[in-house]
Amino acid sequence: MLPLVADLLVVAHLAFICFVVLGGLLALKWPRAAFLHIPAAVWGALLEFQGWLCPLTPLEQHFRTAAGEAGYTGSFIEHYLLPIIYPADLTRDLQLQLGVFVVVINAAIYGWLLARYVRHRKTQ
Repeated sequence: MLPLVADLLVVAHLAFICFVVLGGLLALKWPRAAFLHIPAAVWGALLEFQGWLCPLTPLEQHFRTAAGEAGYTGSFIEHYLLPIIYPADLTRDLQLQLGVFVVVINAAIYGWLLARYVRHRKTQ
């Protein structure tokens, strides 16, 4: 059971990363999604800029250790998703670049959303 909980945390972690990076696209369809996405994007960028560890990481590791597992080998999730979430060559410079990427991509999305909103207001 504990390995399954750890695997579910990995999936949730990846989903959160995807939401941080591309969740602004949801606001194009559902503008209220921005109220959830903007804080998530700020948190994701802060994690990268500050070099902080996401709280999901030690929680997942706790469940793996409690299940008697030593590492990330064995399952599909561990083999394919973990290298995306925990790249082996993650450096401080790469973390900063990822933080900039999160900010730039979301600034572009929200800039587009704001421009669309302004155009819509002008036509009314």
